[in-house]
Amino acid sequence: MKLGNAASGVVLNTFTATCSAMLGRLLVEKLRDGHPTSLGAASGAIAGLVAITPSCGALSPLGALALGAIGGAVCALAVGLKCKFGYDDSLDVVGIHLVGGLTGTLLVGILATPDAPNGVDGLLYGGGLSLLGKQAVGAFAVMLCSFAVAWLVVPAPWTPS
Repeated sequence: MKLGNAASGVVLNTFTATCSAMLGRLLVEKLRDGHPTSLGAASGAIAGLVAITPSCGALSPLGALALGAIGGAVCALAVGLKCKFGYDDSLDVVGIHLVGGLTGTLLVGILATPDAPNGVDGLLYGGGLSLLGKQAVGAFAVMLCSFAVAWLVVPAPWTPS
């Protein structure tokens, strides 16, 4: 993709990943629960937007399809874990935003193509593990920093206010 077409490629990748994430989420619901839901479709679309955000300029449209389908399916499985572990996540922030963002960030290291505007090579395009490692270090550094700041800012539930 030429740099002059970068914005159109990013928009195409964003729409493509969103649609395939919705389908991935609905497929997991159908297989797991026996029926897809409209809430699942909406959550899948959001999961696709979250997953494609860190990678929309690094993937081909085919890579965006794959990323969206994987992101939607993984987020559906992650949202299902909140009942198993019993944590309160009424808006599925952990299951969609944390897991979807982490999935999209890490998949850049695998699916990035040099033909996209960012021009980086992922694992599937001969780039080796270098980009995947950088993405993993960046993602986990942000998670650690976010946890540390939240720990400092939010009072513990057992302390008097």
